[in-house]
Amino acid sequence: MKNIELLSIDLSNFCSKQCSFCYNHSDMKGNTLWKPKEVIALAIDCVNNGIKAVSLGGGEPFEYDGIFQIIDAIQPLAYLSITTNGLPLLEKDVWQALLTHKPDKIHITIHNPDNDNEVQRVFEQIKNLSETDITVGVNLLVHSDKLEYCRDAYAYLRTILSQQQIILVPQRFYKTPTPKQLAYVTGNEQFQAPSCILRCQIPENFCSVSWDKKVNFCSYARGKQPLESFTYRGVINALKLIEFQSCINL
Repeated sequence: MKNIELLSIDLSNFCSKQCSFCYNHSDMKGNTLWKPKEVIALAIDCVNNGIKAVSLGGGEPFEYDGIFQIIDAIQPLAYLSITTNGLPLLEKDVWQALLTHKPDKIHITIHNPDNDNEVQRVFEQIKNLSETDITVGVNLLVHSDKLEYCRDAYAYLRTILSQQQIILVPQRFYKTPTPKQLAYVTGNEQFQAPSCILRCQIPENFCSVSWDKKVNFCSYARGKQPLESFTYRGVINALKLIEFQSCINL
C-alpha cells in the first residue's frame, strides 16, 4: 500500500442547504456520529504517522458543533483545509469565530452556477476571505446541462482567483461532464479537477473517512469499511479490506 499523506474527514451528513445531488446525501435530517474528541484523536494520530494534510467536509462543517475546537487542535500540526457551502459564514458569530480559529485554507463550493445570487454571494465571500490570511479557493460543480452557466461563473471567478484556486468538480451519478466539457468551461486553459475524470483508479496518497466512520480511498467509491479504532492503524487496516469499486452506476 502506498503512503497516505492526505486525509479527508466528513464530519456529518447534516446540511441545511440540502442539495438533491449531494454525494453524501446530506440534509436537515442528517446524522452526526463524530464527536470532536474522536476527530481530533484520529487526525493527531494520523499526523504523527505521516499524514501531511487534513481536509474537513460534510455535511456542512460550519454547522457541526465543535468545528472550531477541531480547527484549534489540528491546524498547528498539519495543513488544514475546510470545504463549505459558505452559507454559515454569513452569520456574524460564525464569521468572527473563523477569524479567531483559522484553518489554513477554505474552499467554498458553488453548487448551482445557474443561480446568480449564489455565484455573487460566493464571489463576495472570496473577496472578504482574501483580506484575511486564510488561503481561499472555489469548488465549481460542473453539470453537463449547465455548461454555459459554468463557463460564465468560471470567467467571473477568474477575475479575482488564479487557475490554481479553482477546482472543477464534475457532478457524479448523472449529468456528469466529459473532460472536453470541463475544458470548454475554462475556455481551454489549464484547470484543476479530480484525476478520475480520465480514469477511475485508487488515488496515490489520499483516503477518505466518511460521516459514519467508514474508510475508502475515494469519497465517492462504494465498499467503505468501518474503522476499528480512531487511529492511523485503524485507517490502514480498513483500507486493506477494500475491494475498490467505481462510483459509476452507484
